Amino acid sequence: MLQFKKITGAYQSNTQTQFIMRNTFKLNAGVVLAAFLITLGGCKNKEKYPGPLTPEEALESIKVIDGLKVELFAAEPLVTDPVTMEFDADGNCYVVVMSDYPDKPAPGTEKGHILVLRDLDGDGKADTSIVFADKLSEGTSVLPWKGGLLVTAAPEILYMKDTTGDFVADTREVLFSGFFKDNPETQITNLRFGVDNWIYANNRGQDGNVTFKEKPGTPPLSVKGADFRFRLDRGLFELETGPGQFGQALDEYRNRFVTENSIHIQQILIPWRYTHRHAFLPSTRSIKNISDHDPIMFQESATPWWRAERTKRRNQEFQEKKLKRVEYERDHFTGASGGTFYNGDALPKQFYGNIFTAEVAGNLVHRDILVSYPDSIYFTAKRSAEEAKREFIYSKDNWFRPVNFSVGPDGYLYVLDYYRQHIETPVSIPDDLKADMDFYKGSDKGRIYRVMPAGGTYKKASPALSKASSDSLVQLFAHPNQWYALQAHRLLVERQDKTVIPALQNVFLQSADPRARLHALYVLEAFDALNAGIVKEALADSSNDVKEHAVILAERYPELLPELVSLAKGSSAKLTLQTALSLGQFNAPQVTPALVQVMEHYGNYREIQMAVLSSNAGSAPAMLSALFKSSIASDSTKLPNVFIHDCSYVIGNRNDKAQLAQFVSLLDQPGMVFNKRQAIAIKGFVNGWEKSTTISAELKKELGSVKSGLKNITVETIDNLKKLVASTK
Repeated sequence: MLQFKKITGAYQSNTQTQFIMRNTFKLNAGVVLAAFLITLGGCKNKEKYPGPLTPEEALESIKVIDGLKVELFAAEPLVTDPVTMEFDADGNCYVVVMSDYPDKPAPGTEKGHILVLRDLDGDGKADTSIVFADKLSEGTSVLPWKGGLLVTAAPEILYMKDTTGDFVADTREVLFSGFFKDNPETQITNLRFGVDNWIYANNRGQDGNVTFKEKPGTPPLSVKGADFRFRLDRGLFELETGPGQFGQALDEYRNRFVTENSIHIQQILIPWRYTHRHAFLPSTRSIKNISDHDPIMFQESATPWWRAERTKRRNQEFQEKKLKRVEYERDHFTGASGGTFYNGDALPKQFYGNIFTAEVAGNLVHRDILVSYPDSIYFTAKRSAEEAKREFIYSKDNWFRPVNFSVGPDGYLYVLDYYRQHIETPVSIPDDLKADMDFYKGSDKGRIYRVMPAGGTYKKASPALSKASSDSLVQLFAHPNQWYALQAHRLLVERQDKTVIPALQNVFLQSADPRARLHALYVLEAFDALNAGIVKEALADSSNDVKEHAVILAERYPELLPELVSLAKGSSAKLTLQTALSLGQFNAPQVTPALVQVMEHYGNYREIQMAVLSSNAGSAPAMLSALFKSSIASDSTKLPNVFIHDCSYVIGNRNDKAQLAQFVSLLDQPGMVFNKRQAIAIKGFVNGWEKSTTISAELKKELGSVKSGLKNITVETIDNLKKLVASTK
């Protein structure tokens, strides 16, 4: 009977039933009943949670849109629990295995590791697996660097390298430490090398005090509320706007998109360095859900029993408490993961520039087409016509758990399938529902698939870029598979071979491909080979994407301020956003009128308002005064009330005596007396001043009295405010 309790799986249950039937005459009634109940229990569990499919069966269950097919690249036992895959400059394939999820392993018992998968016979399937590094605690992403790998493994970012050629790391050092390490779903991850020479990582806004090995005397950097970026060629590290969870996509122009479990695609609009150049903004949030179809996804697999039951309970609780909330058990994003920008050339051209996002709970892969409009500061993520009522890839197999993607030197799209029976964190499931759930069921499995044209055959790529000459690397910037361009760019930054500066300049001046011109521009930047002349040339580029980066680089050259002022007059919305941000880096009289022009063109955008307010010039009384005298003074669309409130808030919060006096003098300006705008300005000013960290408790109390009288502003109210300002030390 003990053997019966250990038997699992459909085939074994049937065998067990036959055994019972054949041997009934040998068993007494009590034993027969016990055996029958065991059998029923096995069937019940089978109904709740189906068993796994073989790799071949799982492949058959995967459905992709017409014109494409899915092939198996690797499966168990070569790989299990894959979460990230990257190819180095020579095409070697590295896979991060995260076997300890969802629990935290005790020190010394870590099962996580990094594999090198090799296809030695060139048939498109991995046939060799080598452990590059083992005992990895919660590793989640890797990035090639100087012949080795950068590895995120909270609380650290590591550097590992094989120096003997056997694909086994023999050096391991900690570069950064101090990141959050209490939840594998919200830790430092998603290393991405950007065209601007920075390496970006998602931190999910988690708290941590980060130190850098190469800067031992530098105070720890608090990363709470932010993501993270660093440059190893310059020894720099800083906060970045977020937060992103597991999934970060950088396009060829370093537009940044992040994934969050219930919001599958968001765009970062303003970098942290701008929103935090002064500490007085009422809000610094600059991330936008750009999907025009969120939160809907089309799930073909059955809803897991535990999820259906939990949803039923939660909705019942919402109803009992009369809350206007509804939880959905399916067809809504809840496990979005691994957003990846496709920049390869093996799929048909219409897929270039798409972002692919996995949905681990829905057993599917979602595709977004990014659409850009001249009058929009952000992209719009749209469904394709073919996927109006279905997903790019789906399976009815509940074990299909796509978590991430990769694009390699062969140009194909790879899909990483974690392949587990359950993927949800146990913390969010009631105890009685998870009593019969094994969260490690499937930890001995894992699949990696390749998406390719339906009529095509696999074409192996053998790049060997680490041995290529620097001159030949420069020529790869316009490669149709931008994997080559990024690898070449990174290798040049690592080598610092300045003999190729003339070749870089030639590509920048003559290439017809804006992506190549941008690569050349930033490699020149990495070589300290930029000058005002080159950047001025870039400011006149035919591509707005190149211009946008030229505006950033122009911040280093005061002599280029007139060009930035000119761009503020009539550029596209996205370029104008960056122009407003960069203008704010200058302290010159012409900045304020240029920012007024920015508001005249795109003041209706909240992010444009934030860009203006993030600078000292754009958040000063002189800015308000200029706007009240401008052509949009009475236009509540271009000069919204919220901007007046926030600008006044910053002035008050800054608590600079000269600016306080300048602000109250504005209240006497024609058109401001006793109208709605005046009331909004005073309210913002008082709110900001009250929250200043540098005012006394007595003044804070007096400001509270002023606030209570803001509903009906009188001359006396304004006079009292002026007196309060005049008495401030």
